[in-house]
Amino acid sequence: MTTVVIIVAVVLLAALVFFLVRGRQTGGRGLQRRFGPEYERTVARHDGDTKAAEHELAERVKLHGSLSEQPLAPGARETYVRRWAEVQEKFIDSPRDAVVEADALLAQLAHDRGFPAGDSFEEQTAALSVHHAEQVDGYRRVHTAVRGQGGTEEMRKALIESRALFDVLLADAPEEPATTGRPETKGSAAA
Repeated sequence: MTTVVIIVAVVLLAALVFFLVRGRQTGGRGLQRRFGPEYERTVARHDGDTKAAEHELAERVKLHGSLSEQPLAPGARETYVRRWAEVQEKFIDSPRDAVVEADALLAQLAHDRGFPAGDSFEEQTAALSVHHAEQVDGYRRVHTAVRGQGGTEEMRKALIESRALFDVLLADAPEEPATTGRPETKGSAAA
């Protein structure tokens, strides 16, 4: 009878270990799927320590996962699109100034969408990485270029990559309410 109890205890212990290990791996895979390239970047920053990287990413999710992106004010989307076009045009004559403006524009757009203010770049990119992990690296590259690291080609690539975050922040923005008063007023005044 004691042999049966020992065998049952060993089987239960093995099952418990199996589920604990499997649960830990699923959490890591879940974070890896959620964060994509940001997961690899964080692991590299922790010198390959996946446990430390996963802890950091899990903390980001706890801090910023419940953040809900805010709608843009009426007319803001068009203003942002116009300002980005101006940044791109400025790049031809003054790449550094264009990258500085792109960095500020992305910080403001993220803030307007409800992410932490651009005062703390690390906090803002941490929050952005929870919601837009695939696009946040371009923003980091622009921010690095602002600090004078890299030549014109690096600035060009950074600006191109950062456009992905700009686009997703605009595309994810809830639709602004349509205004009906202005067109009718113009039509009435012309008649």
